[in-house]
Formats: sequence, C-alpha cells, structure tokens
Amino acid sequence: MKIVLLGYGKMGQLIEKFVLKRGHEIALIVDENNRGNLLPSDLENADIAIDFSTPHAALENISLCFEAHLPLVVGTTGWYEHLDEVKEMCLAEDQSILYGSNFSIGVNVFFHVNKLLAQAMNPYKQYEVQVEEIHHIHKLDAPSGTAITIAEGIIDNFDQKKSWVNDLVDDSKEVITKPEELLIESLRIEEVPGTHTVLYSSEVDQIEFKHMAHSREGFALGAVIAAEWLYGKKGFYQVTEMFDFNK
Repeated sequence: MKIVLLGYGKMGQLIEKFVLKRGHEIALIVDENNRGNLLPSDLENADIAIDFSTPHAALENISLCFEAHLPLVVGTTGWYEHLDEVKEMCLAEDQSILYGSNFSIGVNVFFHVNKLLAQAMNPYKQYEVQVEEIHHIHKLDAPSGTAITIAEGIIDNFDQKKSWVNDLVDDSKEVITKPEELLIESLRIEEVPGTHTVLYSSEVDQIEFKHMAHSREGFALGAVIAAEWLYGKKGFYQVTEMFDFNK
C-alpha cells in the first residue's frame, strides 16, 4: 500500500519504520510544515492514511481524507465528542475510517478481559473500583484515550458506576468523586510509554489488573496492521472490530 502519514512526531516516525518493514510505501508525510498547503488532490495517489497528529488537526484530516475519498486510520484521541457527526458523514458519503484509543494487540486483549472482570465483580458491592494511568510528561491529553476506553468497559458492566471523572495528579484542583462516579487517576512521569491499572478494593483485599507498555512500538505496529485490515473496506469501524475474542 501507499500510505500517507498525517503527523510526524515520535509515533509518526515509528509508524514509518513499520510501514517500510511490512513492505509498504510512504506516499506522503504531513506535519505542521506542510499541512496548511495540503489539498485533496495531493492524496489521490495514496491508498490509505494513518493519523497520529493532534485532536484539532485530526478532525481537519478526517474531513480532508473524506473529500479525497481516502481510507483513514485515526490513532489520535481527544476528539471523540465529534464521533457521532464523523460517523454520520462517513456512512452518508460511503467513506472508510477506523479509529481507536490504542492499536496495541496487548491493550486490546486487556480491553476484552477488563469487561469480563467487571462482569465478574458486578455482584460484589463491597468492592470499589478505579482506574490509574501513567504516561510521559509530553502527553497532551488527560485522561488517556486508553483509560477512557477502559473506564467505559467498566461502566457498561459494573452497575455501581454510571460515569467517569478524571484527577490529574499534581494538578491544583481537588477532585471528589460521588459513589456512582468512576475515578480515573492520571499521572505524568518522564518517558513512560503507558501504564494502565484497574483496581478493585475492599476492606479485606485488592485486585489489580495492569497493562504496562515497554515501548511505543506495539502501538505503531498495531496502527499499520489496522491500515492493512481497513484497506478495501467501506464503513465506520473501531479498532476493537479487528479482534474477534469470541471464537
């Protein structure tokens, strides 16, 4: 495939490595230096695009790729309040998009088991649950998109929790949660690729379920695999649809 990279930070550069390693080509690299001059016609020789940019740029990139009829994989988070309108546009115009908070194979297994664990814990009201996420200090959003996906998996399967709230540790604002709110605690530490932990605590014990990324390479490889999966398809997809854990 001829792949357009939208965003060329650390993740974009890693994705380039796996694009070439898996036998594909880089059709175009887009960053802040050339994004303002980009036109739909500049994308006509490409097969698919992968976006790891910023939340605001991601929305612009989605519109641009739809205009160019170019399938798009979006790994950028922080724009999900616009999901419904993007989905409506995608389906109405017969476009192709796959989005996700995390493309790592291990994290997607974690998402699946997290839901099963929430279902197993649901009858036991003596347990309080919370999510913790740790990332490098350069991460722009909090909580992480991965943490939000984890929280949503708990809320859908654990009746005590109806919504989530975020506490960015070391922020001056104190966060006090209500019983029906799921706390996502965010920490920012030098050069941590990503650690996510679910904790179920009672007076007598604690259960911890954790995923720790050793590097960003799993995310980058997963994004290229996602592009391979999306190629030739039409529609609006989440990354979880790449994985079938029910076989």
